[in-house]
Amino acid sequence: MTKKSFLPYCVVLASMMVGCNNEAKKEEAAHLKNPLIANYETNFEVPPFDLIKDEHFRPAFKEAIEQHNLEIDSIVNNEEASSFLNTIVALENAGELLNKVNIVFLNLNSANTNDSLGAIDLDLAPILSAHYDEISMNPKLFGRVKSVYEQQAALGLDAEDLKLLEETYKRFVRSGANLNDTDKEKLKKINADISVLTKKFKQNSLAETNAFELVVDKEADLAGLPEALKEAAAAVAKEKGKDGKWVFTLQNPSVMPFLQYADNRELRKKIWNAYQLRGNQGNEQDNNKILIDIANKRLEKAKLLGYDSHAAYVLENSMAENPANVNSLLNKLWTPALKKAKVEAADIQKEIVAAKDTFKVAPYDWRYYQEKIRQKRYALNEEEIKPYFSLADVREGAFATANKLWGITFIALNNVPVYHPEVEVYEVRDKDGSHLGLLYADFFPRDSKQSGAWMTSYRSQRKKDGKRIAPVISIVCNFTKPVGKNPALLTFDEASTLFHEFGHALHGLFSNVKYRSLAGTSVPRDFVELPSQIMENWASDPEVLKSYAKHFQTKEAIPDALIEKLQKAGTFDQGFATVEYLAASILDMNYHSATSAITAENSNAFEKAAMQKIGLIDAIIPRYRSTNFKHIFEGGYSAGYYSYIWSEVLDSDAFAAFKEKGLYDPATAASFRSNILERGGTGNPAEMYRKFRGTDPDPIHLMNKRGLN
Repeated sequence: MTKKSFLPYCVVLASMMVGCNNEAKKEEAAHLKNPLIANYETNFEVPPFDLIKDEHFRPAFKEAIEQHNLEIDSIVNNEEASSFLNTIVALENAGELLNKVNIVFLNLNSANTNDSLGAIDLDLAPILSAHYDEISMNPKLFGRVKSVYEQQAALGLDAEDLKLLEETYKRFVRSGANLNDTDKEKLKKINADISVLTKKFKQNSLAETNAFELVVDKEADLAGLPEALKEAAAAVAKEKGKDGKWVFTLQNPSVMPFLQYADNRELRKKIWNAYQLRGNQGNEQDNNKILIDIANKRLEKAKLLGYDSHAAYVLENSMAENPANVNSLLNKLWTPALKKAKVEAADIQKEIVAAKDTFKVAPYDWRYYQEKIRQKRYALNEEEIKPYFSLADVREGAFATANKLWGITFIALNNVPVYHPEVEVYEVRDKDGSHLGLLYADFFPRDSKQSGAWMTSYRSQRKKDGKRIAPVISIVCNFTKPVGKNPALLTFDEASTLFHEFGHALHGLFSNVKYRSLAGTSVPRDFVELPSQIMENWASDPEVLKSYAKHFQTKEAIPDALIEKLQKAGTFDQGFATVEYLAASILDMNYHSATSAITAENSNAFEKAAMQKIGLIDAIIPRYRSTNFKHIFEGGYSAGYYSYIWSEVLDSDAFAAFKEKGLYDPATAASFRSNILERGGTGNPAEMYRKFRGTDPDPIHLMNKRGLN
C-alpha cells in the first residue's frame, strides 16, 4: 500500500491526536519521551507500565501506523520477484510497533480502563479498521502474496512455512482481496461500522455492570447469607461511603452467592433482573439496536464475501467446518440435558411446595433452592468448602500440577512494572532452568475491569534469527476478594476457573514456533479451549485436591469425606448448567446462521422465539441474554460459543489418557506438550489431536462427566 492511498486516514488520525496545528511541537516533544514507542528498557523487556500514561497512546498509534505503512510500501514496491522471504515473512514481521502499542492498549482497556481510554478506543476503532483494510485489499500486495502461494509446490518449504503461506493467503481472500473496487469500498464501510459498534457494546456492558447497587440497610434482609458475604458487602458499602449498610453488585463474586443464599425472594428478584437486563433497559447503555446492527452487518459482510451466513464464514476455519456440524452436536446434547433439567426443576418445585409456598420456580429461585437440595442430598455446603480454597493455595496448586507434569517452575518477581498494585508477576522456567516466559496474574474485580475471566498476552512467542523470543502472558479474573483478616477464599467454581485460565496461559507459555501469527492460542476457536479445559480435570481430581486444598487456618488437607461429597455432587445440577450453556450457544447460532437480515427492533422477540423453538423451560434463561452476551457481540466468539462444549469432548477424552496411564505420566505429558501445547496453529487440529491420542476423541467421556447418559 502506498502512503498516498492511506493519506485520508492519516489526516483524520492526525487531527484526532493533535487537535490543532499549534499543538504539533508538543506532540513532537511527547513523541521523544513516549515509552510506548521507545524500546522497553525493563527487566525481560516488558511494557513500562509505570511510565505509560493515557496521553501516550494517540501519538504512539499515529507513529506506529505510519511506520507500518512504510513497511508495507517496501514490500509492495520491492523490484525483486515475489518470494516467501521478501513477501510472506516480510509481511509477517511488518507492523511490529503497531502490534506492540495495540496489545498494551487493548489489555489495559479491558483490565484497567477509564473514560479516557474508552474515548480513545471509540476514536481509533474505525481508523485501525481502515488501516488493516487498506493492507488486506491492496491489489499489488495481494498479487505478490498470490504469486508466492501459486508457487508453493516448488519452494521447498517446511510444514510451518507452508502453514504461514496458506494462512496468509486465506487471510487476504477472507478479507476481501478478490472483490472488485466497489465491493471493497462496501466492505471497508462495514468493517468500520462493526468495529465501532462492538466497542460501544463493550462499553455499555461495563457501564451497566457498574451502575447497579443493591443497598441493604436492614440486617433482617440478609437472612441466609454467609458471614463472609455479609462482611464483603459491608466492606463495599464502606468503600462507597455507605457505612452501616451492605452493598451487593453485579460482579459475579457478589451477585451469584446472593442468588444462592438470600432468603429474601424479592431482593433475589431485584438483583437478578438487574443482572439479566444489563443493556436491555431502554437507556443510553441499551444494546438492543447495537447487537442487531452487528449481526446484520456481519451477515452483509459474509454475503459480500460469498458465504450464506456469518456462521458459514466463521466456521470455515474451525474444526466443526460448518453450521450443520455445530447444530448436530448441540442438538445431540440438548435432549438429554433438557430432560435432566426438567427433573431438577421438579425437585425444586417440591421444595417450594414443602415450604408451603405456591409460586412457580423462577430463574431467580433456581440457585437458592438447588443449594438447599445440595445440602440435603449430599450434606455439601459451599461455605464448608471455601476455607480449603484460599487463592494462594489454589494458585500454588496449579503451579505444582504444571511442575509435576512438565517440570516447570514459577518464581515470583517484584522487579518488573505492573499496571495495577494487585497484579502479580512470575518468571516461568523450563525443567532445565531456562527462561520459558513471564506470567502476569490479576485476580480481583474492580470498576475499571471487564467482568469474566480471560488469558491474553503482552508479547507472543516467536523466533528471531533462530532464537526463541519468550512470551509474556497474562491471566485476568474476577474472584472473591479477601475479607477482613482472612485471605481470598474461592468457591470451587472459582478454583476451577483459575486452573482453566492457567491452562490457556500454558498454551501461550509453551509455544515454540517460528511465527507470531501461529503462536500459542492462535488456533481455531473450537480447539483453543482444549488446553484450558483439560486443566480443570486436575483441579477436581482427588489426588490433586489433597495436595493443594489446605484449610487456610489449620493448613490441614481437605478431608476425604469432603472430597467424597464433592465427587458425589459432581453431576448435581448439570442439567441446568448444560441447558443454560447450550441455550446461549444455540442463541449465538440463531443470530449468526441467519441468511437474511434480522428485522426485529430489539433482541427480546428474537431471543424468545429462538428459545421457544427448542423448548427452553421458563425457569432457565440462556447463560447470557443477548444484550450482555459479550462473548459474541464484542469478543471473538461469534458463531463460536459452542466451542466450549466441542472442546470439552476433546478435553474429557484427553484427560482419560492421563487417567489410563497415570495422572502425571511423563510420556503422556510430553506428548501433550509436543503435539498440542508447543505447536500453536502450525498444524491441523484434528491431526494434532490424533497424534497425541492415537485416535479420534470419544464423546462418551463428556457424557459421563456431565451425567447425561
